[in-house]
Amino acid sequence: MGAQRFRFLGVEAELEALGWYGPGAQKLWRYNQHYFDDLNALDAQQRRSWHAALLESWLNGNPPATGDGWEPYPTSLRICNWVKASASGLVLPTAAWHSLAVQARWLVKRLEWHLLGNHLFVNAKALVLVSLVFHGDEALAWRNQGLKILREQLPEQVLPDGGQFERSPMYHALALEDLLDLINAAQAAKESGLDEELASWREVAATMLGWLRAMTHPDGRLARFNDSADGIAPDNAELERYAAALGITPTTSVPTAVAPAAETGDASPETASVLHLRDSGYVRAAWGSATAWMDLAPVGPDYLPGHAHADTLSFELSLHRRPVIVNGGTSCYGDGARRLHERGTAAHSTLQVGDRNSSEVWSGFRVGRRARPRNVQVSATQVSASHDGYLWLPGSPLHTRTWRFLEGGLEVADVVSAAELSAVARYHLAPTLSLQCLRPGLWHVMDGVEPRAQVEVLEGRGSMQPSTFAPEFGLVLPTHCLAIECDRGRALTRWTWGE
Repeated sequence: MGAQRFRFLGVEAELEALGWYGPGAQKLWRYNQHYFDDLNALDAQQRRSWHAALLESWLNGNPPATGDGWEPYPTSLRICNWVKASASGLVLPTAAWHSLAVQARWLVKRLEWHLLGNHLFVNAKALVLVSLVFHGDEALAWRNQGLKILREQLPEQVLPDGGQFERSPMYHALALEDLLDLINAAQAAKESGLDEELASWREVAATMLGWLRAMTHPDGRLARFNDSADGIAPDNAELERYAAALGITPTTSVPTAVAPAAETGDASPETASVLHLRDSGYVRAAWGSATAWMDLAPVGPDYLPGHAHADTLSFELSLHRRPVIVNGGTSCYGDGARRLHERGTAAHSTLQVGDRNSSEVWSGFRVGRRARPRNVQVSATQVSASHDGYLWLPGSPLHTRTWRFLEGGLEVADVVSAAELSAVARYHLAPTLSLQCLRPGLWHVMDGVEPRAQVEVLEGRGSMQPSTFAPEFGLVLPTHCLAIECDRGRALTRWTWGE
């Protein structure tokens, strides 16, 4: 925004007015202030005079162990960004090199074992990168500690199908960038002793790139499962270019072996393609002009569900390369009502029993009782699964959802085993779209004055309700939702569109 003006998470502020630490800004905003991401952003070379002034201000205003900026996570990201910027031509002052050594010494004693996940991974990445710009026994100890963590955590955090284990496409993209940075640094370093690591890192990066492609809408937008928002991770095109420059091509998961679609005549046999990412728990189906993503995944690792939403058996749908059915997105972190709503079941395109969440999300990053998928079945013409997130309610209800692919359409069937309980299936529309009622139970999905699709409620009682969609942090857009109240535990909708 300027040499002394920041914009993070949709909020702008002047450095002179806000300072580097203290009250006046939310913690996540403060974290971003200390990351120094702009040192390596698009056209960063044109802002080097700004960056030099910002580095001097930070060095003067942030003595060691002071404020949010010296917590391990922002310290790790700052170390990485300073090292990367130096490699790309930024001349760091002597004071910054001294500070880098101090930051590494500080970090190595405060690794985030209590948080694990992406925090610990970034701690390790920082130690490896900073070790490559210093010499001596201390630098070698930093490198060895970082590599030890990476050897343990990479197989844990990246699943065999290439998905990052928190099941957030946004955090997956961030983790892929981290791995590409490590590969880049290791390939550029001379006599680093990282040849063995490189082979493993490159193989994992290829599978991660394939997973990211599979979980991206045709317009380039990440599928919104769990915490995901635009503007945080590099976009796919940037990651693809970075990987290509390093000689890495994506490993595409093998599609599920399924019976030919022509056997039932439902989906077009020429174009139907179903990809089951079994380890992470997602299905991508493409037929004709449609692409759908279905969430058959657990909320995440049992010990680290902080970025999980109560979104089990939700899905998203794109038609003619544009999103139509979406999940609600993520606009904020913290402990407020907005955060709870965005993590809740009602904000997702799935079914809710009563007013309960399928998984017990609470506080900003906590999950208690959680839904676990079962009875997963994937074929060329349909996908179905159940989850047990509501079994604790009276009647022990099991929710089962089936997506059936039609030529030029999609049927979605929901069944709640305890038919006496109230339940609502919701379909949240992309914010450019609206619903036009043609008659009871039949709507057009409108894009301005043009119909994009038609939806008919075959079982249950449908109504249009207001909804919201959060494309990025700090931004919430109004949109519409089609809500289907179950009839005796059943709801069935048929979506049709022109090819």
